Amino acid sequence: MLAYTDTGAYMKIGLSENKKEMRAIWFDGSEVKMIDQRKLPGDLVIVGFKDHKDVAMAIKNMTVRGAPSIGAAAAYGMALAALSGKDLKEAAAVIKAARPTANDLFYAVDLMLDGLKERRADPVKMADDYAQMIIDKCIKIGEYGSELIKNGDVIMTHCNAGALATVDVGTALAPIRKAHYSGKKIFVFVSETRPMLQGMRLTAWELLQEGIPHSIMTDSASGHFMRKGVNMIIVGADRVAANGDFANKIGTYEKAVLANELKIPFYVAAPVSTFDFNTADGSKIQIEERSQDEVTEFGKMMVAPVGSSAVNPSFDVTPARYVTGFITEKGILKPLEIHRMR
Repeated sequence: MLAYTDTGAYMKIGLSENKKEMRAIWFDGSEVKMIDQRKLPGDLVIVGFKDHKDVAMAIKNMTVRGAPSIGAAAAYGMALAALSGKDLKEAAAVIKAARPTANDLFYAVDLMLDGLKERRADPVKMADDYAQMIIDKCIKIGEYGSELIKNGDVIMTHCNAGALATVDVGTALAPIRKAHYSGKKIFVFVSETRPMLQGMRLTAWELLQEGIPHSIMTDSASGHFMRKGVNMIIVGADRVAANGDFANKIGTYEKAVLANELKIPFYVAAPVSTFDFNTADGSKIQIEERSQDEVTEFGKMMVAPVGSSAVNPSFDVTPARYVTGFITEKGILKPLEIHRMR
């Protein structure tokens, strides 16, 4: 989906004869446009919003998802509120309430609030600059992370931390893309990521667009394939605490523990905006609980026994001791070194 060059990147959508180049989210005319990620991979649907409350709902219902893309959506939502003369503090509260775990959402809203104190500030330019800043950081993450990848490596990832999740380029997928485009022969195991299947629906789709060899696996097959020969695991993050504990899509913790047992390097790719130095450790990270329907239903069809309840945490927390290194735009840092980014 994304062509990676040394000078930049763009999202290349190849679902129709008329291929388009676009980002996951952008501002067009008077509205915020975004790819509806709930419809992929079957349909490429672009939706537009003119009100910050609708942007907040798009974040909540996962029309847009992935911490950096959520941050960009929040920035554009704040821009809409400013353009329409809404009370910015009230708008900020509405947007922040959309989802609780991704730090980028709160980072972006606060950045916009601070910048919009200047009456002459251009809200759309501020949001555009924020989105471009994310892309620039992801390009650097790709450059640093690709140096870890050797020719012939087998890499495992979880959920979607690609261009869709980060406006463009990706975090966990950025090093993979960069390695691929530099000519390294690599293979990627993509875990399906139940219950919303972001790995199977989105990550596999992105890799397919670019011709990167990969296979989808069930989440529970992680240990099986790690033992057969996985050289490293790279995942994204939604919030990183000050001590290096981090929250990511549910199922990440299991992979980290298995990687530690099997002596497989485990890397977390994330921009500085994902680090929350006001949160001491992972126990303080709020974990979003989503509807049990996402577990008990499949494509709106009930698959669980009627009367059985389900639990559906969207994220889990992985302790810092399982992290080999954080791949950031400032370099690759061990958990004890991340304080340098304050």
